[in-house]
Amino acid sequence: MKTVKKRKFKKKALFMLLILFVIIFLTVFYVFNFHITNVYISGNTIYTDQEIIDMAKLSNYPRTLNNNELIIKKRLEKSKYIKRAKIRKKNFLRSVYINIIENRPILIYKNQTILFDKTPSDEKFNVPILINDIDNEDIFNKLINCLAKIDKDILERISEIKYDPNDVDKQKFLLYMSDGNNVYITLRKIERMNNYVEIISTFQGKKGTLYLDSGEYFELFGG
Repeated sequence: MKTVKKRKFKKKALFMLLILFVIIFLTVFYVFNFHITNVYISGNTIYTDQEIIDMAKLSNYPRTLNNNELIIKKRLEKSKYIKRAKIRKKNFLRSVYINIIENRPILIYKNQTILFDKTPSDEKFNVPILINDIDNEDIFNKLINCLAKIDKDILERISEIKYDPNDVDKQKFLLYMSDGNNVYITLRKIERMNNYVEIISTFQGKKGTLYLDSGEYFELFGG
């Protein structure tokens, strides 16, 4: 009787092991054949959503396990305009969420677009033109870093930038705005430019020079 029970137990254990193996096999086979069905993109202004999808090689809804987060990240970060790409997967790995942190175009200098990381590009963007030379490399680099703190819509309102230092302030600049106004600014106060629209609206369409480098006053042209 004891021998029979042992054989029954072995047969039952073997049967359960077989079922477990089949379940694991089917699960792995099913997951391996999962395809990416949705791609959600945020943070991109230079590339369109479709361009991001094409760069990530996700346009044909490929298998998700052949396109893990690291692979997608490396594909996107090959672009000089993408500083960093954050990738997450949800919905059983079938939905891909891509957040783009751009290497923004900041200004045009000597007929080249200068990106945030100081990389030059021959492509042209709607960014200010630096119209004179800056011999001091530290001030030039600081200008790039400071302009990156200005909201994109405000930066696009600046047509030209002139380096205009004096004996008191070596970080002083004159900004020529697309609306016809001029702005004096020092790099120490560059973030005040984010309030430009609000400040200039108080002057009811009048044109002149706004001094944000010292105080905050407006001098009419010819006034």
